[in-house]
Amino acid sequence: MTLHARDLPQDVRELGELLGDVLETQSSTEAFETVEQIRTASIDYRKGDLDSRDTIGQTLDRLDPEMEGVVARAFTTYFELINLAEERERVREIREGSQDGTIEDSVAEAIEGLADADVGSETVEDVLDDVFIEPTFTAHPTEARRKTVKAKLRSVANGLETLDEVRLTDREEHTVRRDVRSEVTSLWQTPQVRDRRPDVTDEALNIQWYLENVLFEVIDEVYDELERAIGEEYDEGIDVPKLYEFRSWAGSDRDGNPFVTPEVTEETLERQRETVLPLYRDRLKALSGVLSQDASNLSIGDRFAERLAEHKERLPGVAAEAEERYPDEPYRQKLKLMRESVLRVSDVRQGGYDSPEDLLKDLRTIAASLRDNDAAIIAESHVDPLIRKVDTFGFTLASLDLRDHRKMHTDAIAEAVERQGIDYEEMSEDERVEFLTEAILQNGSVIDMENTDGLSEDSIRVLRRFRKTADWQNEFGVDAIDTYAISWCEEPSHVLEVLFLADQVGIVDLPGYCGLDIVPLLESEYALSGARRIMGTLFENEAYAQALEARNTVQEILLGYSDSNKENGYLAANWSLYNNQRRLANITDDFDVDMRLFHGRGGSISRGGGPMNDAMLALPNETVTGQIKFTEQGEAIAEKYANEDIAERNLEQMLNAQIRARHNAMEEPVEDIPEEWVEAMETASEAAREEYQSLLETDGFVDYFEQATPITVIENLNMGSRPASRSEDRSVEDLRAIPWVFSWTQARCIIPGWYSIATGLNTYLDDGGDIETLQEMYEEWPFFKTKLDNASLALARTEMGIAEEYADLADDDLRERIFPRIRDEYEETVDLVTEITQREGLLSRDWLEENLERRNPYVDPLNLLQVRLLAQSHLTEEEKQTLRLTVLGIAAGMKNTG
Repeated sequence: MTLHARDLPQDVRELGELLGDVLETQSSTEAFETVEQIRTASIDYRKGDLDSRDTIGQTLDRLDPEMEGVVARAFTTYFELINLAEERERVREIREGSQDGTIEDSVAEAIEGLADADVGSETVEDVLDDVFIEPTFTAHPTEARRKTVKAKLRSVANGLETLDEVRLTDREEHTVRRDVRSEVTSLWQTPQVRDRRPDVTDEALNIQWYLENVLFEVIDEVYDELERAIGEEYDEGIDVPKLYEFRSWAGSDRDGNPFVTPEVTEETLERQRETVLPLYRDRLKALSGVLSQDASNLSIGDRFAERLAEHKERLPGVAAEAEERYPDEPYRQKLKLMRESVLRVSDVRQGGYDSPEDLLKDLRTIAASLRDNDAAIIAESHVDPLIRKVDTFGFTLASLDLRDHRKMHTDAIAEAVERQGIDYEEMSEDERVEFLTEAILQNGSVIDMENTDGLSEDSIRVLRRFRKTADWQNEFGVDAIDTYAISWCEEPSHVLEVLFLADQVGIVDLPGYCGLDIVPLLESEYALSGARRIMGTLFENEAYAQALEARNTVQEILLGYSDSNKENGYLAANWSLYNNQRRLANITDDFDVDMRLFHGRGGSISRGGGPMNDAMLALPNETVTGQIKFTEQGEAIAEKYANEDIAERNLEQMLNAQIRARHNAMEEPVEDIPEEWVEAMETASEAAREEYQSLLETDGFVDYFEQATPITVIENLNMGSRPASRSEDRSVEDLRAIPWVFSWTQARCIIPGWYSIATGLNTYLDDGGDIETLQEMYEEWPFFKTKLDNASLALARTEMGIAEEYADLADDDLRERIFPRIRDEYEETVDLVTEITQREGLLSRDWLEENLERRNPYVDPLNLLQVRLLAQSHLTEEEKQTLRLTVLGIAAGMKNTG
């Protein structure tokens, strides 16, 4: 059976031709011919038909500012359209693989694997009981595209889908093609670059769109696929528990973002509730159209009759209306009452549901009644999907995590208790721990959280946030906002400070009640290496132990991939994270605490990116408790969740990996890693760290970074609400990880993803190691294989010829001292990686290579134009706009920012 009418080459060709037509119509024939000249010259160079890029450079040198803008827009728009073509190809592969049973990493494959290994139904149920996956959307500013542009692109994508999947008449096809052309024309006429920085509300609305329009629609499909697979492999009934929950930082992450105020957080909570409740009412209304059974044709059962009677007592007026409208239709009467109770969740009137669990009980009662009346097929088709939605999204759509820098809490407490003659600032760490513990355990409050006289602005904000959090939990439910992450947590007191502040406002009432998961973010080498000191002290602390007991002894720990990489380099950071995850697992096991690791991953390789399912399978067995949480950031959100088929596929891959990883961890709780592999990584990572830090500490390196990358442009791109740096200082340490990676990616010199790997591994080889051991590690150790494959992708996307153009922007002495060092490390890393992986090229998959080959000739001109603009000391406003546009175009072409 043919599922699709088109293929990738056709989509690419037709979109390219359409863009050419629009370019010529909207600009001029001269503009079209100029773009074509640059495009063909770039392709010829990549094919080897030209010896250099001089032809491209000469053409660019002749352009006036207006034509530069047209060229930048043309190549940027091309990538936006080609990305849609590649998205469509991904959908084709998913649908065709699902149809013929060849799709990899599916839920069905995971269950079939367990069955083939003779894993019993009880064990499968145990695995599923442990699995809990929490994708957490952040507002980190890595999405470079405007919301308006994304909306137009989504319209084009819908047109491509119609042409590909729907059998159309000639007239219908003409209409679709006309509409696509219309959108591309509008896209050309729409400014690509934002004229203002998006605010926090914009970012929260962006996240909400994916939750409301995509994930809400597909979540029950994943459960349905899992239950179908279980039914095919196991005769015994296996209950499938809640497996997913979505969380968000958008509107609640205060770390480094002064614009995240309590007002913004409250608006986000209100808006998300007012978004999800109408979705439930719509589904209940649709369900009423299905459940039209007459009372005389069924036995509704005692449980249903009881809940219906109770509901009528709570809402007598609505009950009378329902009885009059549906006199002999008990299901419809109940659904009418349920719709009213959903409506009143946020209403001053009584009769609203107190919690999602109340709505779930009603839905489960209806499902059970249907099954008792031989209508299981109706329950499966119409009620069970809604149960999964309510169970997943609750009344909050996504729970919010609060986050702030540890210094904010320390300073706020120091200022607040100073008014009572307590010098917290001068206390030692042990003294702080003792003071906070006693303060938390005593009955009365220590500070007046309402009295902010004499406090600094930051401290006032901290105290107000905790007061408001108590209010939010009362208004929206504890589950709506029940996690507090602490950035740069390095001492036990940093965690106890949050517990203390929460205690002062009643969020914590020990023993017995704690309304927050307090999550230390371990990101510095000092914090990671001191994990036992930090966590062990907390687990032995009387107050914290009581708080943990109240949270079901689950300790969430957030690992920072970004800053760890920026501090130590790719190889050393990943080895440190791997070791410290194992160390944390041992610590929590020693104290009989359940650990949930929260992986602070970014979209780029250097920030923990790469295929999520591979990353989950490569985690140390000791850390795979079944519960896992990870950040989803920036343009990675759009790539994974803009399309329903792709979103469902991503959720399935996560579940596949977590089921397999959890079962593997149950079978082999402690991963057996040969000592020689560990020794190899110890030697290599230490040498790699030294080389990486030596590069960053080279005299003038920060100046080189500023001169040889577009960091100054990125900082002023209006990309996100959050500042690019933590302060006004210019240093690598102070710069946020996102613009750090973004800048190197733009310059096609992605050192955060590979620099010092060769130095590290060669040190191991020079120290008596052998290449065969490294090859064995690659073949048999998921951790090493995943890290090397991800580094290979960063290497493949690096283009030293282009990077040299950027290096030429730097002062001569800086260039000669720094760039050759980077280039030599790159070349050595490429040689070594290909030798270890025993591949001819860097990439393991043909489609990745084809993807790069398709994109490189179109990215190169944007890079060369960007270099020319960066080289000018004075730019007109038009030229500045073009420069910003090249940043967007390169980001679209590389499919990554930071």
